[in-house]
Amino acid sequence: MPQMTSPEDLFVHELQDVYYAEQTLTKVLPTLAEEVSDDELSEAFEHHLEETRQQVSNLEQVFKGLGVPAKGEKCPGIDGIKEEHDTFVEENEPTEDILNVFVTGAAARTEHYEIAAYTGLIRMAESLGETEAAELLTKNLKQEEEALRTVEWPRASRRCDGRRRIAAAARCGSSGRRPSSAKAPRARSCSWASSRETSRIAPAGPSWDRPAACFGSCLRRRGSPRRASTSPTP
Repeated sequence: MPQMTSPEDLFVHELQDVYYAEQTLTKVLPTLAEEVSDDELSEAFEHHLEETRQQVSNLEQVFKGLGVPAKGEKCPGIDGIKEEHDTFVEENEPTEDILNVFVTGAAARTEHYEIAAYTGLIRMAESLGETEAAELLTKNLKQEEEALRTVEWPRASRRCDGRRRIAAAARCGSSGRRPSSAKAPRARSCSWASSRETSRIAPAGPSWDRPAACFGSCLRRRGSPRRASTSPTP
């Protein structure tokens, strides 16, 4: 395999990676919507499916603007999350409550992965002077951030309730008896959940700037970007 030395080639490679991920999710999301028993969570997956289809279209517009065929590059990251889900369901035969909690976590991990991918792509597009590509990628990023808030934070208190029910079932043991009310622990509010519900996703900080700076440095060593409508940040 030839050595990759061009920032433009890296940008296309990362686009192909996220394009594969989004196409994979158009097949996975319908399964998740049917799998969970929580109506709110199921509706969230169905809504995000429509957004994901639009994101695929946005990525195809980016490819077109670059003059590159739209195709996916196998993405081990998204395949790993999918494989983890399939293995867990097959090997553990989880109850409805357990499955809802697990799928919520898997969905959150997926959104974090996509947010990281789009953040990096936007920085690369800006460094290359690809303004239209950056705008389309930003649309996808905003939808992923909103999807994370929908699937994770508003449901945090429900997950706490689910965990309390799971713990109570474990205390009952094989007898199937409910624990005595005298010994039952007092229910506590989930303070960490409520605090996260009112939080917002933190803006990209220094950890995001570091790869962008390296990318810009690589461009400066090669000369001006292909479409130098904007200059890379020193």
